Amino acid sequence: MRHAIVTAGTKGLGKKVTERFLDKGYAVTVHYRSDIQAVEALKEAYRHCHDRLHFVQGDVTNKEDLVRLVDEAFATFGRIDYLIHNAGPYIFERKKLADYTDDEWYEMIEGNLSAMFHLFKRVVPIMRNQRFGRIVTYGFQGADHAPGWMYRSAFSAAKVGLVSLTKTIALEEAEYGITANMVCPGNIIGEMKEATIAYARQMKDDMTPIGRSGTGEDIARVVEFLCDDLSDMITGTVIEVTGGLDVIHRYRK
Repeated sequence: MRHAIVTAGTKGLGKKVTERFLDKGYAVTVHYRSDIQAVEALKEAYRHCHDRLHFVQGDVTNKEDLVRLVDEAFATFGRIDYLIHNAGPYIFERKKLADYTDDEWYEMIEGNLSAMFHLFKRVVPIMRNQRFGRIVTYGFQGADHAPGWMYRSAFSAAKVGLVSLTKTIALEEAEYGITANMVCPGNIIGEMKEATIAYARQMKDDMTPIGRSGTGEDIARVVEFLCDDLSDMITGTVIEVTGGLDVIHRYRK
């Protein structure tokens, strides 16, 4: 039975990945930060999967929490096949880099970039021993080309660094049957993070060229594909799921 770790997997985009894996019969260790209600709701919805569903609380900016997450996940299921680093701190307030505090800067770097380093260091011996592993990180539109992003400087810097880290992991770990890829969601907000494609198609979205909003299901489908046993030729890639929307230049003068 395949086993996945999904960071921030109780709600939003991460929840749709968790649900997709559970529906496929996989075991899932779900990381969450503090929302107990979301945990309880997921437990109730998947009570028939209680033996395949494991929850671990922690902060992705804290190395000890990340180490404990991997250790508990491995102790529970005896293997780790997929590492989906969905969690990533984000500052919604629009402000320039000069206005960021030191704490805000380090939270973005630690949660979005360093967290992946700590998780990888812990899971890679397990995946190497299995001769199999799938690692999926999350970025943003254009991250592969290191663009400037007004008002999102710290977040974008961390994610651009994560692009290189993901590609390096792909190169270094290919001989062990481990792949590493990045998924870049478009402007998926609010209820659409946990929505289905069918739901999105009921509503016209004039902002997105494809004509509908992106959804959590869109992202989960791509993650599932990248994790498939037969997707081993796909590694070191950055896949954008934006519907053609230009997200990062909205505030450019």
